[in-house]
Amino acid sequence: MRTVKVNLKDRSYKILVGADLSKLGSAMRALKLGRQVMIVTNPRVGRWYLAKVEKSLEQNGYSVYHTIIPDGERYKSQESANKIYAKCLRSGFDRGGTILALGGGVIGDLAGFAAATFLRGISLVQVPTTLLSQVDSSVGGKVAVNLPDGKNMIGAFYQPKLVYTDLKTLQTLPAKEFANGLAEVIKYGIIYDKRLFAYLEKNILCIKKLDAAILEKVISRCCEIKARVVALDEREKNLRAILNFGHTFGHALEGITQYKKYKHGEAVAIGMVGAAKIAECLKLNAEEITDRLEKLLKEAELPVSIRGIKISWADYLRFMRHDKKVLAGKIRFVLPVEIGKVKIVDTVPLSVIKNTIVSLTKGSCK
Repeated sequence: MRTVKVNLKDRSYKILVGADLSKLGSAMRALKLGRQVMIVTNPRVGRWYLAKVEKSLEQNGYSVYHTIIPDGERYKSQESANKIYAKCLRSGFDRGGTILALGGGVIGDLAGFAAATFLRGISLVQVPTTLLSQVDSSVGGKVAVNLPDGKNMIGAFYQPKLVYTDLKTLQTLPAKEFANGLAEVIKYGIIYDKRLFAYLEKNILCIKKLDAAILEKVISRCCEIKARVVALDEREKNLRAILNFGHTFGHALEGITQYKKYKHGEAVAIGMVGAAKIAECLKLNAEEITDRLEKLLKEAELPVSIRGIKISWADYLRFMRHDKKVLAGKIRFVLPVEIGKVKIVDTVPLSVIKNTIVSLTKGSCK
């Protein structure tokens, strides 16, 4: 097991990578959290792991309750948060209670939002069960729910007390969901660590086969990178924006398709290719970067272009302009200038954005 610390003064916490779910209760007891725990999960994850988590908590003296939220991005909503609030109220929760997110990114964001807002804030523990949530969404304290016209538009910065990652949960993850998480893993290599990117190029087949030692190393490194960025810029005033590489296009693509066509990682994969193409058009990088990125994404079984749907430029532009990263009306992009280094740009001409969307559908940027 590896330990990564997120250094945020009195809000610091540990990420335990390679932990065992059966020991979760004792890990929480060591933090001296209150004895009420509301587990938030979805039906799929609940079938595999809810009983095991409940047993571990109960054996350590916790009063345990649970709320089941249907699976899917469209359920990351205020209505689902209200369901969690109601269950906490009926269960007699006070400010000493804890909400525990058991699941992927949707559950982590939703449960985190509920923890941040119920009684103006109670303790949060993240137990991520997908690769995407283990390397990204469970770390850093961003919690939110969606609106119909924009993703993560209602939210807060709210740090957990603990992130507890059992890599064995990846063994029950569908292959498509695992690939979904690989998009965020690849993102870290592009934005911050060229050696990680090269390691992924060399070991992608072993990673897809769930080699435990390699997975622990890669997931820990991703968490280290995010922990470092968050410690320097917790509220995304500057540096933390680099973590949005691929997300400007990606979030818009998710919204246009009503979260039904693409998984988050799939949309981000297409968005990363789009950002690389924009950088090429603006002569910020060499074509080799786009080629290496596309090759690795394909090996990870992720899409690199938009297929099977018609995209309205007006709709795409509307969703991008509603993105929470927009500043003073300008659409911001994180663009790769080399492997391991990116630049935040808010002066991309609309003609370049439009041509890039066309290129993602039909061919190369001209």
